[in-house]
Order: sequence, then structure tokens, then C-alpha cells
Amino acid sequence: MRKYFITGLLILVPLAITLWVLNLIIGTMDQSLLLLPVSWRPEALVGFRIPGLGTILTLLIIFLTGLATRNFIGRQVVSLWEGLLTRIPVVKSIYSSVKQVSDTLFSSSGNAFRKAVLVQYPRQGSWTIAFLTGIPGGEVKNHLQGVDYVSLYVPTTPNPTSGFFLMVPRADTIELDMSVDEALKYIVSMGVVAPEMQADKKIITDIAADAANHN
Repeated sequence: MRKYFITGLLILVPLAITLWVLNLIIGTMDQSLLLLPVSWRPEALVGFRIPGLGTILTLLIIFLTGLATRNFIGRQVVSLWEGLLTRIPVVKSIYSSVKQVSDTLFSSSGNAFRKAVLVQYPRQGSWTIAFLTGIPGGEVKNHLQGVDYVSLYVPTTPNPTSGFFLMVPRADTIELDMSVDEALKYIVSMGVVAPEMQADKKIITDIAADAANHN
């Protein structure tokens, strides 16, 4: 009886959590429908709510915004808009900080969250996985001269959206030969879902290549 119950949990719990996360994301993105006039909303047109319609609208707005700002006129409009925002005292600080973070995270040329490393935390002899976010800058860099420091983000388990920011010597980190996705799965699963070793992947690839050559 207990074995069947646990088997059921192993099947239903991941499915329930996945559906809950998707429902949370879609529900949040559906709030974009509030931007439309009341007479244009699905409830007013068809008489009932259509889940996911706001998500489509949100994705469409993001796509059209990116498309519009790829040309010369769009870039000029963005520059004027940003110039206006940077003139407002409180908004300037918030917008500038968020923009710097988003540019670092989403830019294809950025290095943030591109590498997973091992670091001793929270004490010597205790290891955890962290993500390289860059190098210290500004006044902080002036106080860390003489040693090559790197900036790290140490996520918590099982919620990687919260964590700790560390600046440690590069020599104290060990770069891992695994993708960020694999590292995140390892962290979220609390070490249960171990990433495949690259050596094993190479052996399998070599075996497949040898078999293909013999055929």
C-alpha cells in the first residue's frame, strides 16, 4: 500500500507543481488585459474569460517592442524615453539599476550566469554551486586590489530565485564543465538529479562514432 502511494506521489507531485507554476505565470501575464479598455476585453466581447489570451497579448507586445526598436527611429524614441526617465530623481535610480541588471542578464554578449562554479560556502570544507556574474567594479574594486576577484551568485535550494552575492578570489573557485541548466536542476532537486558527467558523454559519443564507422 505504501509503495503504491509513494509511486503516485512521484508521478503527481511534479505534474502538480508544473501546472501550478504555469498557472502562476499565465495568470500574471494575463493581467496585461487590464491595459485594454473595458469594452475591448474578452469578458465584454464574448461574455467569459479566456485564459492565456493575456499571455499572447504580452508576448505580442514584447515582440512588437523589440521589432520597433531595431530601426533608427525606434532607437531614437528609446533614447528620448530613457533621457526623460533619467531626469526624474527617484525613477532615475530605479530604472538605471534595473536596466543595468537586465542588460547584463539578457544580453547575448554578457557573461552573467554563463558559467557554473564550485565555491566553499558558508565555511571552509563545505562546497556549493554558484554562478559567475562578473567582476567587482567601482569603489569595491579599489579595495580589492592585488587579487583577482570574481562576483558570484549563490542560489538557495529549492528556490533559486533567492540567494547570496559573494566576491571571492578566482583561485578559490572551480569552474564546472556543465551548463547553467544542468546546474540549476542539480540545485533545485537538492542534489537528487545529478548532471551527467562530460566524460561519460564523450565516451558515448565516441562509441556511437566508432559504430557508425564500422557500419
